[in-house]
Formats: sequence, C-alpha cells, structure tokens
Amino acid sequence: MEYLTYGMICLMFVLIGMVGLQFTYMFYVERLYKERGRHLKLVEGRNAVLKERLRVAEQRLESLGWEESGSEPSEEAWAEILDDN
Repeated sequence: MEYLTYGMICLMFVLIGMVGLQFTYMFYVERLYKERGRHLKLVEGRNAVLKERLRVAEQRLESLGWEESGSEPSEEAWAEILDDN
C-alpha cells in the first residue's frame, strides 16, 4: 500500500509538471500572436507609406509627360526624376 501512495505522489508531480509546461507554451504562443499583430500593423503602415510614395511618383511622371501607354519615359524625364531624388 505504501508503494501505491508513493506512485500516486510521483504521478501527481508529473501531471503538475505537464500542466506547467502547457501553461508556459500557452503564454509563449499568446506572446507570438501579439507580436505578429504588432508586426502586421507595422508592415501595413509601411505599405501605406510606400503606396503614397508610388502615387506621388506616378503623378510626377505624368506631369513630366510620361503616359502609361507602354512607352518608356524620355531621358529628360528620368534625369529630372533622378535629380529630384
């Protein structure tokens, strides 16, 4: 009967350890989820900035006489764009 008691105590400690490991993993996964959310917001913000820069660049190209009809901008347009940057 004494061995059964010791066995049950050992089993209890093993189960407590497993529960602790599961809680640790759960907190780790939750932290990863929050970090990914923050990273996604950062990437979306950068995307918005880049979209705005692209829109401004396209407007500048159009004002310099380049159309989206498949033709390349003239060398003068490229020179002005590069000088502005």
